[in-house]
Amino acid sequence: MSTPEGATGPVLDDPVPEAAAGEQRTSLGTSAARQLATTTKSEPQMRAISSRWLLRALPWVEVRSGTYRVNRRVRLRVGAGRVQFEHNGADDIEVIPETLTELPVLRGWSDTGVLREIAGRFRLRQVRPGQVVAEAGQPVTEMYLVVHGRFVRYAAGDYGEQTHLGVVTAGEQVGDEAVGRSDPRWPASVRADTAGVLLALPLRELADVTDRVPSLAAHVAGYAERQSLPVNRAGEADVPVRAGHVGEPAIPGGFVDYELRPREYELSLAQTVLRVHSRVGDLYNEPMDQTGQQLRLTVEAIRERQEWELVNNREFGLLHNTDYDQRISTLSGPPTPDDLDELLGMRRETGLFIAHPKAIVAFFRECNRRRLLPGTATVNGHEVPAWRGVPLFPCGKIPVSRQHTSSIIALRTGEADQGVVGLHQTGIPEEHLPGLNVRRMGVDTAAIVNYLVTAYYSLAILVPDAAGILENVQIGRTAE
Repeated sequence: MSTPEGATGPVLDDPVPEAAAGEQRTSLGTSAARQLATTTKSEPQMRAISSRWLLRALPWVEVRSGTYRVNRRVRLRVGAGRVQFEHNGADDIEVIPETLTELPVLRGWSDTGVLREIAGRFRLRQVRPGQVVAEAGQPVTEMYLVVHGRFVRYAAGDYGEQTHLGVVTAGEQVGDEAVGRSDPRWPASVRADTAGVLLALPLRELADVTDRVPSLAAHVAGYAERQSLPVNRAGEADVPVRAGHVGEPAIPGGFVDYELRPREYELSLAQTVLRVHSRVGDLYNEPMDQTGQQLRLTVEAIRERQEWELVNNREFGLLHNTDYDQRISTLSGPPTPDDLDELLGMRRETGLFIAHPKAIVAFFRECNRRRLLPGTATVNGHEVPAWRGVPLFPCGKIPVSRQHTSSIIALRTGEADQGVVGLHQTGIPEEHLPGLNVRRMGVDTAAIVNYLVTAYYSLAILVPDAAGILENVQIGRTAE
């Protein structure tokens, strides 16, 4: 018998009859039985938890002082950086004057008035696909800043074939190495792969400015002099060494100079305040500790943000702090085995790749197209894909642009190998996990208990070639 609609009282029959229509129940139904049973519960689940391979793969260095200084040898020849542009319309594009200091010849120059004058002398130039911008062996009369498009450096091989030397993309420059040299010649040809936009500066225009500004002329002359000094393959001042000699010749002497302003990394942090009502923490702790579960999921969120910062933070993240001369672009768009081989060849002992999962899938498609089978590597008991024996870890923190492009990062890790290291400090007050502490902040007037959860961390690239990036990786599927 059921309680009539609108009345109160016990319900003797199950709301949803479990017996088939027309059948009489002979035992207690499961819906009623559950009222006396205890359910078996899972811990709270979180979909945002990822594998966090980067946090696991990095060796972590203890930073007791909170600051980590990277001492290096002085570099006489520094790779070109990337300038930035201001877009005010399709035909109104200007270089931002302050970013001209990314050009090696203007590095360290601080007179913004002169930089503005130089920036004002650049002229916009549209380039069509296949157009040759520079031809090897011809005199250099202009330097170019790439605003948009894709340009290929190439040279003639010994057998008449074209040898690709690299790709030039937005923000990079062509011809700036000719500044300050007499009768400069193009060392390689440059051709537009796509329609592009350049800003061109005639060298005679730059010469006019240097003739009127003696301090700039001295700066350019000093740059040219540094370019002529002997350096090793890393651009550092060479140490004179004599080998294979006989007799008693004079042994050359020298010294190893250091940077006077080495870079320092201060530990960064990720913080949040966890709020738990005292009533919840007091009464609802069976079968699971409510505060403990709240804290567990909060720590997971902190660690996810920590990995995101190691990749994307502008102060120390890999995407913004890898040297520009350690960045290359794909030759054809999708990430091919040739592209990863070139990335591998830029450093010794590459320890790992990290890439967005879609970039890894795009690489596998290119391997399938060439009928190549990528290998695998065993890392901490896990089988992960690998290329040339180097594990390829997925990392969803690497962004994908609106143009459906991403990046693949190659790393050498460890202090002993002058690689990339994570920075943290352990043994901090009220430590919950290494480098992460939980402080109880007290109870407010709403009876809510507040906990401050903090993780301290940073990342350091010890030498420039410890990290490299394959940029402009096309991840979309291309037509066959």
